[in-house]
Amino acid sequence: MFAGFKLREDIVAGLVTAAVVIPKAMAYATIAGLPVEVGLYTVLVPMAVYAFLGSSRPLSVSTTTTIAILTGAELSQVVPNGDPTQLLTATATLTLLVGLALILAAVLRLGFVASFISTPVLVGFKAGIAVVIIVDQVPKLLGLHFEKGGFLHNIGQILQGLGHLSWPTFAVGLGTILLLTSLEHFRPRWPAPLIAVGAAIACAGLFAWNRFGIDLVGAIPSGLPHITLPQFSLVQALWPAALGIALMSFTETIAVARTFQAQDEPPPSPNRELIATGAGTAIGALLGAMPAGGGMSQTAVNRSAGAKSQASGLTTAVTALVTMLWLAPLLGLMPQATLAGLVIVYSVGLFKLKDFRDILRIRRVEFIWAVVAFAGVILLGTLKGIIVAIIVSLVALSQQATHPRLYVLRRKRGTNVFRPVSDENPDDETFPGLLLVRPEGRLFFLNTDRLAERFQALVAEFHPKVIVIDMAGVFDIEYSALQALIAGERRLREAGIQVVLVGLAPEALEMVRRSPLDETLGEGRMFFNLEMAVRHLEAPAATPME
Repeated sequence: MFAGFKLREDIVAGLVTAAVVIPKAMAYATIAGLPVEVGLYTVLVPMAVYAFLGSSRPLSVSTTTTIAILTGAELSQVVPNGDPTQLLTATATLTLLVGLALILAAVLRLGFVASFISTPVLVGFKAGIAVVIIVDQVPKLLGLHFEKGGFLHNIGQILQGLGHLSWPTFAVGLGTILLLTSLEHFRPRWPAPLIAVGAAIACAGLFAWNRFGIDLVGAIPSGLPHITLPQFSLVQALWPAALGIALMSFTETIAVARTFQAQDEPPPSPNRELIATGAGTAIGALLGAMPAGGGMSQTAVNRSAGAKSQASGLTTAVTALVTMLWLAPLLGLMPQATLAGLVIVYSVGLFKLKDFRDILRIRRVEFIWAVVAFAGVILLGTLKGIIVAIIVSLVALSQQATHPRLYVLRRKRGTNVFRPVSDENPDDETFPGLLLVRPEGRLFFLNTDRLAERFQALVAEFHPKVIVIDMAGVFDIEYSALQALIAGERRLREAGIQVVLVGLAPEALEMVRRSPLDETLGEGRMFFNLEMAVRHLEAPAATPME
């Protein structure tokens, strides 16, 4: 399976990636309110399964900040008392449902569903996730203890507790953040998470940091994970969240896989990615893992370290196994503030102010969508935030579909180039009595009324004798739209205005040929292109569309 690749480079890349992904996965487990060993199990099982089933060569699969916060939000609802046994059972159930949802999506070939969340909405959603995670981790960073609630509640509790923070804990957390950011800036190729975690564990062991009130991770069970069976009575409560987590898992996975695809590599297959991550997540559910997906930063490390195949992923999984078997006691000395600092540093990257500025500069309405998605996560919570993100994306799609572009055209003087009217081209040619227009997109029942209104406004403005409709930008005409076109042509004909169609795509032309419009227009009012139509209408001598 891995023949033809430089195995040594993959092994080195896998070891380097393990140094980054293992500490981060443990930190992400704490985001979900789970024991840190769950992060180890999530590195081991999903990554090993993906190595055999996935289509992306460099993709590194464990868990992500987004998946972790969504998982934690749902688990806090079904296990409000935080009972460890119930929590692990609920995690197994939720993770299994996520895996099955991904596999079912592959069977139904629903890989396109990842496109349901537009890029601006995803930018806002992830920014909201970043803020929620940081607020969630600040109490651990400051050594504060209070009952968690909603976002605004947690902000209030943090502000009230500032007078009682643990300075030693804060010093450890702040030191972790400074060390991580310094290494990332000055030594980007070094495994910063491993160095920070190793330094904290060494200091905690040598100087007995727990004597100063610094909370440690505590005992971590050594050995292989035990089989954890799901509780099917929880399925009804958990399946909506499982669908949301599965959507985000696949959205992130396919985006990362496409981002790091090399030119000489085959493109990632959406449905194969669904099967690979779904199978890894479902199997991992029985072995103590949490929902999994492809991670951006760890895949970047894997690729930059020289990964050429999924042999690197197997190496990372084996390293996690070695850690479980022999290094667990050392990991128990890790300060909670170090984990919090780790989470905060790598969550800040989800909030990209530059992306908001870029969206605002290019298109203001999509900036509003991003802000709505951001506010949805902050005010309604992460799981409801997914629903808000999807709704905003679908509303945005509907708005675009119901407002198709319709351009008035003129001809560039001395050429056969027809282009939209613009103040930058005041010398473009017009033709007395002719109105040249070009609609774009799919014509269907949602936008026919809007287009009819636009046509009526243009007729009132230009008073044409002939309307030439360039259909080259229309790839499909739905039946309702065709009926509206027939009715509109009849009204215009009764008002003494002719309609001419130009540049119909083969499918659209076939629709027109099978309708009464074919007989009405005939060959004299359907042409291959605008140049032929204009030449015919100025001096009737052009060849109509055959």
